[in-house]
Amino acid sequence: MVNNDVKDALKGGFPIFIGYVPPAIAFGILAKSCDITLLESFLFSAVVFAGASQFIALNLLMTGMGPGGIILTTLLVNFRHFLMSAYLSTQIREMAKRYIFLIAFGVTDEVFSVLSFSKRKLTKAFVFILQLSAYSGWVSGTIAGYVLGGFLPEILTKSMGIALYSLLLAILLPELKTSAKAVCLVIASGILNTILIKLDLLPDGWNIIVCILVIAFAGSFFISPEPKALKQKKQGEKMHG
Repeated sequence: MVNNDVKDALKGGFPIFIGYVPPAIAFGILAKSCDITLLESFLFSAVVFAGASQFIALNLLMTGMGPGGIILTTLLVNFRHFLMSAYLSTQIREMAKRYIFLIAFGVTDEVFSVLSFSKRKLTKAFVFILQLSAYSGWVSGTIAGYVLGGFLPEILTKSMGIALYSLLLAILLPELKTSAKAVCLVIASGILNTILIKLDLLPDGWNIIVCILVIAFAGSFFISPEPKALKQKKQGEKMHG
């Protein structure tokens, strides 16, 4: 059973590892250009481990914003993790009680996507190896970007800026191909975000939070109270009971 957990986790984690390396390299390059030391860049990714929020935080750091403002902005941008973690806690209840801090630290958009769409039982080995795959890809990519950044062509450096968003889209596409409801929610999210940007009524960082809350609330009405297969099984048991 453990071998199957490891095998499935590596199978699911390897694409995340590969996908994390390019944007992590881009972050390492950017950190070096901002006169951040190698140790600081490593700690940035190893301790914060926040993907796009690290790019934002680094930019705010260069503009002279204080620690309080940077922390608050990062919290707002990553507010979606409360929603993701709340959902995952219902899938790994007993394990969450013992390893809550480790699991919470390793939750990213891509890891959440794999865990939430997985049809297998979420075991400790599966969850931790999957998260370690993402973590090692991000940290190693940051170091590689810092060390090798000075030798990369400028056009390649600029192209890596969209790598993270391409990865998020790649994670979402499989669900869009099989679910019309997911397509509707994605389109609605894009429309709502565009409207909020045009209105420009909310502080920076709040547009995405409002989109997440509204679309997540709307999406909750599309979710069946129990899986279709389980419902059919119960109906069959009643018929033969």
